[in-house]
Amino acid sequence: MTDLRVQVIRDLEAEGDELDALVAGLADGAWATDTPSVGWSIAHQVAHLAWTDDMALLALRDPEGFQRLLPDLAPRVTTVADETAAEGASARPADLLARWRSTRAEVSSGLLRVPAETKAPWFGPPMSPTSMATARLMETWAHGLDVADALGAQRKPTERLRHVAHLGVRTRDFAYYISDLTPPDSPFRVELTAPSGETWAWGPKDADARVAGPAYDFCLLVTQRRHRDDLALTAVGEADRWLDIAQAFAGLPGTGRPPRGS
Repeated sequence: MTDLRVQVIRDLEAEGDELDALVAGLADGAWATDTPSVGWSIAHQVAHLAWTDDMALLALRDPEGFQRLLPDLAPRVTTVADETAAEGASARPADLLARWRSTRAEVSSGLLRVPAETKAPWFGPPMSPTSMATARLMETWAHGLDVADALGAQRKPTERLRHVAHLGVRTRDFAYYISDLTPPDSPFRVELTAPSGETWAWGPKDADARVAGPAYDFCLLVTQRRHRDDLALTAVGEADRWLDIAQAFAGLPGTGRPPRGS
């Protein structure tokens, strides 16, 4: 088993533990607190993570069963996230928390067990165990941020953001396709400043299209947790258009967040 897979899974677990610590001591009524995602409470956020973990487990354990499910979900593509989040949020908070804890633990163990060459089906392109762990980490971080914002809690950016940033870079072409645009032929250069001050870089140094800025801001952008106008990112060439459509998540483009103060 590759060290990278193990590291991503351990970081996924740490990301889940951080969110767990935010919600574990909440009174039942606090689970109904609104988050920045319109119509979603804290309970909705956790329920969504539990549901997507259930889907990840199905994809890992029964790929054919997951594929059979997709035609049923297709007519609800614009509503299924809201519907399943609302359904999960209707449970008692203690039961919802227990469900999420169980599913995320099973996802971690499942990702450790499957062969490295496995390509599990998903709502976007099929994914290797490492890629699926990265995607689960991205979702956990993004929805955890919504919960933290709802509670007025400050979460310190960590080096785990490298996985989110890497996914944001790797999904460049997917973001173009899902927006009915043709991806550029040439790679972009992305240079981000990590929380540690280190530089994380992707793409050739001499690329004409470039993105630079804090890694935290880039992760906020590709998860659509902040409006681009509120972020310290710069872009040159075609990369400027990419930042307007970038998304690290599968599914249809989101509406994003309005600029702060608007």
